[in-house]
Amino acid sequence: MSEYDPSWQFTRAITRRPASSVTAGLRGVDIGTPDFDLMLRHHAQYVEALHEAGARVIELDPLDDFPDGLFVEDTALCLPEGVVLMRPGAPTRLGEVAQIEPVLQGLFDKVARIDGPGTIEAGDILTTSREVLVGQSLRTNSEGIAELASILSNWGHVLREVSVPEGVLHFKTDCSLLDTTTILSTERLAKSGIFSDYNVIFTADEEEEAANAIRYNDFVLMSAGFPKTAQRLTEAGYHIKQLGNSECAKLDGGMSCLSLRF
Repeated sequence: MSEYDPSWQFTRAITRRPASSVTAGLRGVDIGTPDFDLMLRHHAQYVEALHEAGARVIELDPLDDFPDGLFVEDTALCLPEGVVLMRPGAPTRLGEVAQIEPVLQGLFDKVARIDGPGTIEAGDILTTSREVLVGQSLRTNSEGIAELASILSNWGHVLREVSVPEGVLHFKTDCSLLDTTTILSTERLAKSGIFSDYNVIFTADEEEEAANAIRYNDFVLMSAGFPKTAQRLTEAGYHIKQLGNSECAKLDGGMSCLSLRF
C-alpha cells in the first residue's frame, strides 16, 4: 500500500440505520417514495461492505424524528486532528447534529463546531491530502465556509472554496476522491478547472450519479447500475464494490452520505 493518506485510509466508520419516517425525507425532485424494506437491505449491504474494507463500524439507532438522519455524513467533518460539527442548511436537519455529538465526543479529543449564522454540510466537503475543497451550494453558504476555514487554519489545513453546478445538491454529488492524486468527477463539475492539479476520471455519459463513491482503504464503494463508469474504474486498477442505492437515490443520497469515515 502507498504512503499513509488519512483522506482515504481509515479504520472506523459511523452509520445510522434508516427510520421508517425516511419516506418523508427531503428530495430535490420527487422520483418516487423509497421502498423502506429494500432500503434496509441495501443499508445492511453497505455496512457489510465497510466491514469488508476494514472498518470497525458503529451502527447508530434510527431517528424517527429526523427522516434524513441516516445521512450522517452531513453532520460532521472528521479529520486526524479532530472533528468539526456542522450546521446543516436544511432547517429540518439542524437537530441531527445534537443527536450524533455525544458519539463523536467519545471518539475525538478535539471537537469544534460551526456556530452560525452560516450553514455548512459535509456533503459539500472533499478532503484530499493537500487541501479541503468546499462547495458553496443550496445547503452550504459563504458564512459557513468562512467559519470552517478559521477552524481548519488552526489545524494546519488549507481550505479552497469552489462552486457547485446549478441544480446539483452537494459538491460531492458530483465528485469523489479515488486516491491521493485522483478524483472521480462529472464533466459538468470539472469543466471549471477546479481539479486541474489532480488526475481526473470522468463518469460516463448519463451516469453522473456514479460520481458519489467512497474510497475506503483498498476498495471503491459505488452505486450499482452504472456499468460504463464501473468499467472505467476497473480498467484504471481500482477494486470496486457495487452496492444497491436505488432507494437512497430517491432522497438525493449517495455512497458517501451514509457514513462518517475516519
